[in-house]
Amino acid sequence: MTETRSEVDDASTAKAPGRFIRRIEAISRAIPDPVIIFIFLLGAALLLTALIGGHSFESLGRDGGVVQYTIADMTSSDNIRWLFDNAILANWLGYGNGVLGVILVVMLGVGIAEHSGLLTAVIKALGARLSEKMMAPAVIFIGIMSSLATDAGYLVLIPLAGLLYAGLGKNPLIGMAAAFAGVSAGFSANLLPATPVDVIIGVNAQAFAEAQGVPFESGSGAPLTPATMHYFFILASTLMLVVVGGWVTRRFVQPRLERMPFELPEEIDLSDFRLSDNERRGLRAAGLGLLAALAVVLALGLGPLAPYENEAGRTVVPYLDNVILLIALVFAMVGIAFGYRTGRFTAMADVVQAMVKQMNSLGYIMVLTFFCYNFLALLKYSELGTYITYLGATLLANLGLESFPIGLILGFVVVTALINLFVGGLVSKWMLLGPIFIPMLYQVNPQMTPDMVAAAYRVADSSTNIITPMMGYAGVILAFMRKYQPKLTIGEMMLMMLPYSLAFLLAWSALLIFFFSFGIPLGF
Repeated sequence: MTETRSEVDDASTAKAPGRFIRRIEAISRAIPDPVIIFIFLLGAALLLTALIGGHSFESLGRDGGVVQYTIADMTSSDNIRWLFDNAILANWLGYGNGVLGVILVVMLGVGIAEHSGLLTAVIKALGARLSEKMMAPAVIFIGIMSSLATDAGYLVLIPLAGLLYAGLGKNPLIGMAAAFAGVSAGFSANLLPATPVDVIIGVNAQAFAEAQGVPFESGSGAPLTPATMHYFFILASTLMLVVVGGWVTRRFVQPRLERMPFELPEEIDLSDFRLSDNERRGLRAAGLGLLAALAVVLALGLGPLAPYENEAGRTVVPYLDNVILLIALVFAMVGIAFGYRTGRFTAMADVVQAMVKQMNSLGYIMVLTFFCYNFLALLKYSELGTYITYLGATLLANLGLESFPIGLILGFVVVTALINLFVGGLVSKWMLLGPIFIPMLYQVNPQMTPDMVAAAYRVADSSTNIITPMMGYAGVILAFMRKYQPKLTIGEMMLMMLPYSLAFLLAWSALLIFFFSFGIPLGF
């Protein structure tokens, strides 16, 4: 039978996206691990300072005056000694006033809640009460909230979402796609402040800004609190992503996947999604634990951590300065209550072991931050980072972009989204882009405050995280989905997630521009 011209055209059109995705996948595989990237960047920066060491340039300072900088040759004997003397304590553990320590403390509390089984039980309890109409929005919402437990959503919610849809007789990949969109694309949204991502983005943004004299203030001139500087924006983002994600599922993903066959493996037990009596008892105990934790936080906020006026006449708010520890305390207390009631924890040694397991999973971050923070410290000490910022700001200013702040925001979003297709890892990219773009965009236009630049980064990174093979859990998600469709490829999975990515990128960027245009604070 002879194919018609339209059939041939349709076949060619159908193959085009697949070829594009395969090209992206091939390029992505050629990109080295972020740790290796920072090792090479460290060596390249050393060589560059040797070539241009001694070069002087002038830039505007924070007060508007002219400041002269000179690039240091980091291959000289004195500077090599500085690198070795400061590599561990000052440049790594002490970078940004102890950024690494803050991240680790947050993960201690989250680790207790995660390894107690609390988070799995919460997901099961919420999922059991869903109507079919609200299924996709609810799964996306739960996925967004699961970012409180970092990787728990990838490993727990996505398989459970597949079971949930399988139990309804629908293609499990519908639920898994919605969950994947919520967990990964919604990693920069939540109803609660001071999530681990908030901490990582915020405390590093403060370090990047202060390192180059950029005031750590909002557009209104109010001081920023690193962990909560995006709270109003991520709160609105949560609602927006649930609505948009639910619409994408109903309009694009579900109709396509409903026509596709799937297999239900014999080992899949749909009763796995039901809460056990033991878990129900644990959730009741966790509710009491939450009330007790909130009472402790309130007592601290009204007592030893209450606001006061220091000797300089400035109001100090200790409970905001210590919000990270308070959040970790709440997670710990609720997780302990659930763990003891269900028998997962029988002694304090089990609680300690839960924290140890969480720390064991952070080995990659320890390795990454060692090379990353030393590279950033070298940029600061040598003034090479300031010079790169100066060149970039000069280029953008010459292009006349200083009068178009919305163009600057959208341009940064697009650049970050494209980079994210080839370089995975929210933290590693922020360590690379933040120190350059926070001061650069501020110099081009002071409306580009650290919180605005960081928010644009979060929008771009989260929106394209679900369509890149460089995302750390892409292979894990593919393995989960292959239980129901064994021949599924990584390219097909990325094409499945593409409607979510595009819709999130457009809607989320519009939301950020709305906040900016009407002067709405991003957080507090």
